[in-house]
Amino acid sequence: MSGQNRCWQLFLTTISALVVGMLVPAGAQNSETQQPPEAIVKKGEYLARAGDCVACHTAPEGKLFAGGRAMPTPFGTLYTSNITPDPETGIGKWTADDFYKTMHYGRFPDGGLLYPAMPFGSYTKVTREDSDAIFAYLKTVPAVRQPDHPHELQFPYNNRSLILGWRTLFFTEGEFQPDPKQSDEWNRGAYLVEGLGHCGMCHTPINALGGSSESKAFQGGLIPMQDWYAPSLTSNKEAGLGDWSIEEISDLLQKGVSARGAVYGPMAEVVYNSLQYMTDEDTRAMAVYLKSIAQDEPKPPRASVGSQEASLLRSLGKTVYDKQCASCHGAEGEGRPPHYPPLAGNQSIQMESSVNAVRMVLNGGYPPATYKNPMPHGMPPFAVSLSDDEVAAVVSYIRTAWGNRGTPVNAAEANKLRSAPLQ
Repeated sequence: MSGQNRCWQLFLTTISALVVGMLVPAGAQNSETQQPPEAIVKKGEYLARAGDCVACHTAPEGKLFAGGRAMPTPFGTLYTSNITPDPETGIGKWTADDFYKTMHYGRFPDGGLLYPAMPFGSYTKVTREDSDAIFAYLKTVPAVRQPDHPHELQFPYNNRSLILGWRTLFFTEGEFQPDPKQSDEWNRGAYLVEGLGHCGMCHTPINALGGSSESKAFQGGLIPMQDWYAPSLTSNKEAGLGDWSIEEISDLLQKGVSARGAVYGPMAEVVYNSLQYMTDEDTRAMAVYLKSIAQDEPKPPRASVGSQEASLLRSLGKTVYDKQCASCHGAEGEGRPPHYPPLAGNQSIQMESSVNAVRMVLNGGYPPATYKNPMPHGMPPFAVSLSDDEVAAVVSYIRTAWGNRGTPVNAAEANKLRSAPLQ
């Protein structure tokens, strides 16, 4: 065949292929070019775990990522959205650009504003590559036809235009930028803690407008509507981890328990839904970063009870402790870690806020069951067997005994938390 004929045949073949491509419906084209590579989907699943997406977008007893979970706030109740690939009620018609716009800018594909209960203030730090991987994974989960539940917000918070003012005050858009002065491991930890992990959503104090100040990042605060205190990650007096080893921090993140303590309440959910699935390398990176942000000791907390009342509380508290607590936590608060955490020198016992300690005595609880700690030891509730005075007394005792530097607790504080939500 001459060179001219070969060129003519190649031309005809190309034209035929183009015509066939135009005639074949888009959905009927080679599915391998339509589907994201398996590795990207697997990566997206891992990153979705790191972002703890399931915690909000899956209602109790609900279907995976179908939304509908109620999120009580001081401004009313928000309901999470359906992020399954259903084309009518989920994100089935979204593009990767649409998803990135939501993650990075806090806006719906049509430009509408998201309420900041969605942690786009943290997710804005997520890279485009990671956002695309998460979207690729979400496109593979079972589609669920479930319309979003309307929000139930008080006036004037039901006016979305107000979010513009909130964003001006509290939202800074931008991907995470590595610090060239720090190691790759430190930067990976910072990316996970500040970005996907959105740890600041709980561990940064929230003001009356539902916003937080960058200058107070990770300084701790009461979680609205939940009555749990998220301790400061910068203060060694609370959860600052400056004197913890990297292994102790990693264990707490991945297992839910370590030689220094255990997680309960909302943090237990985070470990159960998210952190237990992280690689050893990533939990270590987070530990390296968290250890680095610890700062000097804060001022000693101020006592809420007088010295005479405090003395009586400690006396009664020792009696209650010896009878109810010493068998597990030791006569001198030494504990039996990791199953029964020590109370002597335990930072979570000595925090300015006594909320978590009171709640544990009242409600008891278990650390999360994790791959590396599948059968955690729990603590029984004492709400029925102990009076408010006795709860206040035993908490006062463990916060001040054995060299602990906490402050006493009064009975009114114990009574207030009896009816607090259990999550």
